[in-house]
Amino acid sequence: MKTTAEHNERIAKMTFASVYPHYLTKVEKKGRTKTELHQVITWLTGFDDYEIQAFINDKATFETFFQKATLPQNAHLIKGVICGYRIEEIENPLTQKVRYLDKLVDELAKGRKMEKILRQ
Repeated sequence: MKTTAEHNERIAKMTFASVYPHYLTKVEKKGRTKTELHQVITWLTGFDDYEIQAFINDKATFETFFQKATLPQNAHLIKGVICGYRIEEIENPLTQKVRYLDKLVDELAKGRKMEKILRQ
């Protein structure tokens, strides 16, 4: 499934603050914690709790969020299908990074062990 320019633009302009509560609800419904969610976000982006909260408060777009992020070298190991898209086939780098985050949150909610989620 190919992403369109409109789809990529919509993701770029979406705010992290608008999606974060959905991430939190999703993981907490499955018995995981906010601390674990932040651990996953920190691993993917390099941001600490303070920085994560600042992005939420500032209503930063995903474009800004990932421009400032430092992804780990093994982020490319995040594979699979999320939201109908095979992550490793997404051509737009920003859209791929957002789907990386979606996939990690999904794995956390499904009860996967943290070592596996963090590709260790």
